[in-house]
Amino acid sequence: MTVKMYTLSTCGHCKAAKQFMGDHAVAHEFTDVDLLAGEAKKSTMEEVRRYNPGCSFPTILIGDTVIIGFNEKAIREALGL
Repeated sequence: MTVKMYTLSTCGHCKAAKQFMGDHAVAHEFTDVDLLAGEAKKSTMEEVRRYNPGCSFPTILIGDTVIIGFNEKAIREALGL
C-alpha cells in the first residue's frame, strides 16, 4: 500500500503524522510543500488541491483513502493497525 503525505516543515500536525509513520514502521514518502519553489511548488499545490480542495496540511494518501489532518484513528483504520 502506498502512503504519501503532503506536509509543511513547520506544521505540528504534520510532524505528528511523520512521527506516527516512523513509530509504526510504515513505509511512506512526504513532501514538505513549503520548502518547494517555483514550478515544483505550483504543480504540487495543484496535486494537493485535487485531493483536498481546502489545501490544508497534512494531506495524507493511504492507498485510495484521503485523510485531511492528523487523524490518528482514521490513519490506523486505513493502515489496518
